Amino acid sequence: MTLNPLDDRVVVRPLDAEETTAGGIVLPDSAQEKPQRGKVIAVGPGRLLESGERCAVSVIVDDEVLFGKYGGTDIEVDGEEIKILREGDILAKVVG
Repeated sequence: MTLNPLDDRVVVRPLDAEETTAGGIVLPDSAQEKPQRGKVIAVGPGRLLESGERCAVSVIVDDEVLFGKYGGTDIEVDGEEIKILREGDILAKVVG
């Protein structure tokens, strides 16, 4: 299934949660935190301004982003968990 987000919405595939700590301790599934980092897989055309023009979204497909732990909407598409966020729910782009 292909998703085409509307307005300033962005579809993100969350990256897997860390399975070990920095000290090498393996974490069980119940102790792993929700991922806050993901890869953009689709971007909407942008928010509609009062002038009738669209404000471009500042992320593009394949960008890696950070988002709030409980932000956006989690959905399942073809057996895969994805997240739909508004552009404002994205905290930062990961560079490098």
